[in-house]
Amino acid sequence: MRFLVAQLLRFGWLEARSCAFAVAVFGGLAVSKLVPLPIPRYDALLVYCVLVTAVFRLVGWESTRDVLVIAGFHLVGLAFELVKVPLGSWSYPEDAFTKVLGVPLYSGFLYAAVGSYIVAAWRLFDLRVSGYLAVPTAVVAGAVYVNLITHHWLPDLRWPLAGLLVAVTWGATVHFTVGGVRYRMPLALSFALIGFFLWVAENIATLFGAWRYPHQLEAWRLVDPAKAGAWAMLVSVTFVLVAAFRSRAGRLWEVPVSSPAARSGPAAG
Repeated sequence: MRFLVAQLLRFGWLEARSCAFAVAVFGGLAVSKLVPLPIPRYDALLVYCVLVTAVFRLVGWESTRDVLVIAGFHLVGLAFELVKVPLGSWSYPEDAFTKVLGVPLYSGFLYAAVGSYIVAAWRLFDLRVSGYLAVPTAVVAGAVYVNLITHHWLPDLRWPLAGLLVAVTWGATVHFTVGGVRYRMPLALSFALIGFFLWVAENIATLFGAWRYPHQLEAWRLVDPAKAGAWAMLVSVTFVLVAAFRSRAGRLWEVPVSSPAARSGPAAG
């Protein structure tokens, strides 16, 4: 029992470190809601998020490559916002100078925070995968991203795509290290868990006025629980991008325990 508690504490600490960028962003959302600012709030958040990114790089919490990957998530998220917001999926009700088509530029950092978590967790947990079908998973994840945009005009395929995502990740396993012990988890389950916690974070963000869904314009209400499923599917896009980056660095696949490389690696024993 003592070992189990110690492992849970270690796991919690590594998760907290992985969420550092996201916590900083959400902290900025909370403070900016309470403290008077000399410039529009969304503009201040953009400046703040850029500074947070610079600080993380300077103190070594993110490498230059990590920052570039996170910047990629910022652009992917911003492109998503520029389509969804004009269609009325959600809105940013406050005024700002740095708004394009109703989308404040700081909003891309909300997606970058998710990317930062995946990047940091991959490093801190020494994360690897086995049974991962890179190409089929990338194709389905790409279709998920496209469907989240095109369902406004074309049939919504999220349920068939959810089934396909489960199918292509059915045999995929995530391996990670806590306290020198190697654990594993089905990849699809990790998507579901991250999606749930992103839904929780989304409720906090809308409470602080980061954005508003149509049913929250008059008064704050709980975000539709179905959004947790949408986030779980969207996380697959993030994972595919980070996995491609890690594959190029030779840090994607789990080495079998029976191999000499595994016996001499950092997770051995």
